[in-house]
Amino acid sequence: MSDSDGAGATDEASTPPTESSEAAQAYAAARPEVEAATALFVEMVTGLLDEAGINYLSVGGRTKSVASFAAKAARRREGDLLFPDPLVDITDQIGVRVITYVHDDVAAVADLLAEELAVLDDRDMGLETARSGRFGYASRHLLVAVDASRTVPTAYEGLRRRSASVQIRTVLQHAWAEFEHDIRYKGTVPEEHAHDLDRRFTLAAGLIELADREFSAIRDRLQKALPPSPPDSAEQDLRISTPDLAAFLASEYSDAGWSRTDHYTWVSGLLLELGITSVEALAEVIAPVDGAALIERMGYTYPPGAVRRLDDALLATFGTRYLDLEGNAHRRASLEGRLERLGAG
Repeated sequence: MSDSDGAGATDEASTPPTESSEAAQAYAAARPEVEAATALFVEMVTGLLDEAGINYLSVGGRTKSVASFAAKAARRREGDLLFPDPLVDITDQIGVRVITYVHDDVAAVADLLAEELAVLDDRDMGLETARSGRFGYASRHLLVAVDASRTVPTAYEGLRRRSASVQIRTVLQHAWAEFEHDIRYKGTVPEEHAHDLDRRFTLAAGLIELADREFSAIRDRLQKALPPSPPDSAEQDLRISTPDLAAFLASEYSDAGWSRTDHYTWVSGLLLELGITSVEALAEVIAPVDGAALIERMGYTYPPGAVRRLDDALLATFGTRYLDLEGNAHRRASLEGRLERLGAG
């Protein structure tokens, strides 16, 4: 992940004064702790996405380098430091990046983080670019912190004193941003070619926006028409196959997004523990569950993925038996909280 501050920065920079040099030294001394916090933020965000059943390509993190911190701490505008207290005012010391496959999931991830964490700032860079009548850099930028009103696992308690800058973008937006950043920030664009390359970058951004729309349309079409895979007599695994389960859930929860492939495999293992080995049997089990009422009880502000919808239905159906499954041992506490929400409804 590049250690940059985003596209289009116009802040003036100068030789770091004594104050910013001292702040950079303090940051260098504290950086190992910041690196550890970065790893915890990545772990926490990944866990939230997995628990919500939202599809994504990757979650990564970076800790701001000392050199980048020092340069930012020294920035001035009209003679005044932009960050008078750099250790507090520079909020992108911890960076997390979530890469999704389709644009709809960018909003889903942002909504999920808004429900689970405190959002201190939210900028849709793609929307800002579009409002200016241009094509170009597109990414959702959130500044998040652990919500003081929430109970979090002991491992994440230390994050209450920190914030993280989270970038959410599609894989195509990511490819454009990384290539554009690599070219421009290395200073490899000859001045006589700058105008033409600006035009080409703009053209590429427009094509990427079109491609993202087509990928979303493809996914939506497949969710409505995905046929179940034919049974493979050579397979002796009693679990429902991932393609069959994905097709069934796409039909059952047509308004839900796809989940990650490994999520389908994992929940299929839970179904096996419950003795459910076919989509027909699964359909009978969850038929009495009112999906709309269940969503209302859970109070989601983000669109839960298909696997999360099934997870809720199984929790509502089997209750404590579902909590006791071996495959749920690592998340029993969170399931207990969700079961209380279901009971409160």
